[in-house]
Amino acid sequence: MDGTEPVWRRFMTAPGTTRGFMSVAETAREFGMSEMTLYRAIHAGEFPAVRIRGRIIVPVQAIAQMVAAALESGGEVDAAAWVPTDRRSPSRGLSG
Repeated sequence: MDGTEPVWRRFMTAPGTTRGFMSVAETAREFGMSEMTLYRAIHAGEFPAVRIRGRIIVPVQAIAQMVAAALESGGEVDAAAWVPTDRRSPSRGLSG
């Protein structure tokens, strides 16, 4: 390593802010996927997110941990591992 900041650290906060969360749109853009794909993964309990009334936000710390784990292992990680087991059920109350 050349002493520069690790790639995963940029996910800890949005550039120039101290935000702890990103919108689904921002997260999807960072991962190069559609928002709908990410919403489906969240609703299926396959991606960590927080719902506050009708708004869904993604904790940047979870993203940073996923990226760090992938870089450390040199392989892929399953985002569902960052979702508590009891929240992976379709009946966990994400509607409305």
